[in-house]
Amino acid sequence: MNFFKNILPKIFLILFTNQIFFNTPQVESAEQIKIIYSIFSRTVTIDSLKSFAENGNSSKTLRKILKATGSSDDEIRLILNKNFEIPITIASKLMYSEIGNVFLNRLSSIIHTPRTNDKKTGVLALRSSVVKGLDSGNETINLVSFFENYPTKTVILNVNALSKVMNKVQSISELLEFFTSKPLEKIKNN
Repeated sequence: MNFFKNILPKIFLILFTNQIFFNTPQVESAEQIKIIYSIFSRTVTIDSLKSFAENGNSSKTLRKILKATGSSDDEIRLILNKNFEIPITIASKLMYSEIGNVFLNRLSSIIHTPRTNDKKTGVLALRSSVVKGLDSGNETINLVSFFENYPTKTVILNVNALSKVMNKVQSISELLEFFTSKPLEKIKNN
């Protein structure tokens, strides 16, 4: 009986410290996108974006943001719903290739987690979002599923950083076309 008196507090202490130090929270998917432009920011829910992409309905906040883009609703819906079909193995090769690392490093300054202090964390989150998006979409992904599968509750979209990139590229579709067709053909053949 004395043995149990001595061991019971030790077992309780081990279980308690295990919960404190080794209990890692489950990774959650994104619920909202915080769009930052200069000193201003607006937050829009992923559900609102998904609803707009699917049937054109938008919340008041999303409507204001869409109006500020100067693009038609049809153009934006087309971009949000554009599906990219790519096997997960090829996507993984691309993301870990030299060009993939360059692309993800640049993209991590545009799309990142709220508390990203280094680009490595941002790159890991982007890779995770792509892989989870491809997995949930049976090797097909679009912008909405990418955001839905981002591994934090809030995704930061930095419009200033996006504008710098857009000044170098004629259009988003041109950028997407470049990164989804040219490098993939080389990787598929290897």
